[in-house]
Amino acid sequence: MPASRPRHLCSVAAALALTVAAPATAATAAGATTGAASHAAALREVLFVGNNWDGTADVIRSTGDFAKVGRIDVIPDKAARMAEINADPIKWIYFQAIRNGVGEGHDQFADDMYSTPDGTSVVVSRPSFADVVSLDLATGAVNWRFPVSGYRADHMAVSPDGKRVAVSASTSNTVHVLDVVTGKQVGSFATGDKPHENIFTKDGKYIYNMAIGDVNTSLDAPWLDWTKGDRHITVVDATTFQQVRTIDMRQRLDAIGLGDYSDAVRPAVFSPDESKLYFQVSFFNGFFEYDLATDRITRTKTLPKNPATSDDRTTFVNDSRHHGLSMKPDGSKLCVAGTMDDYAVVVDRATFQQGPLVSASKPYWATVSGDGRDCVISESGADQVTAIDFATGQKVLSVPVGDHPQRVRLGHVAADWTGPAGS
Repeated sequence: MPASRPRHLCSVAAALALTVAAPATAATAAGATTGAASHAAALREVLFVGNNWDGTADVIRSTGDFAKVGRIDVIPDKAARMAEINADPIKWIYFQAIRNGVGEGHDQFADDMYSTPDGTSVVVSRPSFADVVSLDLATGAVNWRFPVSGYRADHMAVSPDGKRVAVSASTSNTVHVLDVVTGKQVGSFATGDKPHENIFTKDGKYIYNMAIGDVNTSLDAPWLDWTKGDRHITVVDATTFQQVRTIDMRQRLDAIGLGDYSDAVRPAVFSPDESKLYFQVSFFNGFFEYDLATDRITRTKTLPKNPATSDDRTTFVNDSRHHGLSMKPDGSKLCVAGTMDDYAVVVDRATFQQGPLVSASKPYWATVSGDGRDCVISESGADQVTAIDFATGQKVLSVPVGDHPQRVRLGHVAADWTGPAGS
């Protein structure tokens, strides 16, 4: 399909561009436009692609041809961080463990990222450095750094107003919530073992955290599932950070006769009205639908296995058979990254009927384009991101990025941004 297919829906950035193009009023001509309004109107919506193994983030267009806009080095302070690690035997041991365990022989430098609402900075979690940093998009310099508790940082989530970011500290079973401007901690809460995915509810009132347990052991047989640790969803008040609920999917899976399935909730996504939660679990080629009101799993979708993929669970990367889930903004379609089965697929939410399997090399994440028309997956095995049309389920195009792309997030940069100065 040609990359130039028409787009009928406007992204946020396009709407802002229209605002900029409107005729100036007498007030603006007289210089009455505030700096804040002027700056806000000069933003461009983009996708940030975190290249975990090479420590960069590619910035690409959020719609259309998804062409590259620029790139930022997310480890400009690498020398200083490595000096600290080499000087501390415990930090060095964990650094090596991350490289040889979840990193598959590589360092993990760019797990998750979100830009600030004003498009001036990007906040990045860096697993191997056990921290979160804010980077100035104009200069590439570090604005602030927050070392997480323990020895590894993981998935993040940003509040709906863009003012706070929640980051999982894998080895301390803690989620830190930080002010995105200052990097100061505004709160934290305890989780199950190995906190992973975080989700803010759309009203900003609650944070959901999914603890996945020990995913880098070889004790993967169903009868050894108990060795993986305490895995549950923790729901907290996003203001007080007090726990309001826990959800253990073990009991819910047992209730529908799936006692051999893992209860480690991986990527998850809410329906638009937040009445349903769709989620993946370790080792499973498919996903589940969970009804929050009735507190039960209501549907199961099993997706095809790739005949070339071994059923030996110890060969699955970090226990993930499928890892990556997104939803079309109107709630009609789901997009699934079939990580170990080397495909992605669009699934009708009402019927659970699947579309064509789109060949992909170790797809690790799924998100949504700025205009909501496409599912965008990261192909970590091919160092590219690929757009899939939600309407047809067919591949639109692929664009090259850096080494081992994982998380892909919508964000904003200045309209004329092409990378940090001097990069």
